[in-house]
Amino acid sequence: MTYASKPLPFQNELLGISKKTTDIHHDKLYAGYVAKLNELGEKLMAFERGGDLSAANQTYSELRALKDGETFATNGVYLHEWYFEALGGNGEAPETLEVVDAIKKQFESFENFVNYFSACGMAARGWVVLAWDNHAQDLRVFTSDAHNQGGVWGAAPILVLDVYEHAYFIDHGADRKAYILDFWKNLNWQKINKLYLAARGYNQKYD
Repeated sequence: MTYASKPLPFQNELLGISKKTTDIHHDKLYAGYVAKLNELGEKLMAFERGGDLSAANQTYSELRALKDGETFATNGVYLHEWYFEALGGNGEAPETLEVVDAIKKQFESFENFVNYFSACGMAARGWVVLAWDNHAQDLRVFTSDAHNQGGVWGAAPILVLDVYEHAYFIDHGADRKAYILDFWKNLNWQKINKLYLAARGYNQKYD
């Protein structure tokens, strides 16, 4: 099945994150991951549908290389989609939203959460993810140095921050801290809340 690129979910310009950065980030980098995901899918389909599997082994084989590339490209696509999905808002987090209430309970205050998530953004090399952990039954913040490293199965992403240099270098140079501050100003908490409710609904469905 061919995976189609998703358009940017917002039209307005972001605060502190230029249109040039967003266009390159979405139209070139993200689109490139989608193209590679489809290329890998076509090659794997040959193995899935009766291809020669006799050379498969854990040291090196074409199948091993394709499967490793598959997780890297897939997460490269999905993480970028979650990152873009949360942007385009004014950064205000209404206290009436369920996700805001859950964050306060988990981290004792919204400020604690922002400080912790931001610090994780300074510590990570690639991604920071606020997720609903279906095993632990609570909100967790995970970091990742590569698309297919650091993710936790059974945890549904709700808020994703890209801290690779391509996300901020044009606008902020090496000042990642300034970029993270601008990230908070552009969040759409209504959309984040919908992802939170969907994640909780998934969990309740299998209770």
